[in-house]
Amino acid sequence: MASLQAITFDLDDTLWDNQGVMLKTEEGHYRWLIEALAAWRKARHEAPLTLSYEQGLADYLERRQAWAKQVPERRGDFTWLRLRALEAQLEAQGLTRSCALLWAAAAMNEFHRLRVQVTPHPEAAGLLSALSERYQLAAITNGNIHLKRQPLAAYFPVAIAAGELLAPKPDPKPFLTALERLNVVPHRAMHVGDSWQEDVLPAQRLGMHAVWIAAQGDQALPTRIHRIAHVKELPELIDWLERRS
Repeated sequence: MASLQAITFDLDDTLWDNQGVMLKTEEGHYRWLIEALAAWRKARHEAPLTLSYEQGLADYLERRQAWAKQVPERRGDFTWLRLRALEAQLEAQGLTRSCALLWAAAAMNEFHRLRVQVTPHPEAAGLLSALSERYQLAAITNGNIHLKRQPLAAYFPVAIAAGELLAPKPDPKPFLTALERLNVVPHRAMHVGDSWQEDVLPAQRLGMHAVWIAAQGDQALPTRIHRIAHVKELPELIDWLERRS
């Protein structure tokens, strides 16, 4: 292996378990919107919305899916899809355009507040701190977590929100963008992630080394792909690879 210069990381289900976080965020920000709007309209002596929480959440999802089909280049930009869906839903409920825009933005601020309430693996901060002394680090995510507010942001001077590039993984663009900002060629970089389709294969096709985080699997892996069960095993793998080089 050529001397490693940079490591890029997926975030969700790589550096923390994301199960439950998205459900809490999805339900929480919409419930906040319905309750805050109800209180606001009551204070203004206006009739309550006709939309219930359950009906509204289902309609919200349908509108997001419709926007993704209508504007396919935005299919991976989940913040944009949510904003457009909320704005349209609120206008359909009789809010003026300006009010709909303000309330949709407020709901997305609540979404991001909840979305960053992830708990990194206990080893993650120490691992990234140690690696940052030897390699350049970057984050590449399809999720719409607020990158500057997520708990490990300080370790990633380069952070790529692939959906905002209109090129969600497995598109090579977010990987190439990260490498360009790091000024590193692919064969001197490694990507670490939990998704075979979105992390491992696109990185390997570019010539990067790829580390697949998968709890199980004993199949033979293609060249430049390595499997570990947990991110805490990464330093040992890197040391082994560097010794081989």
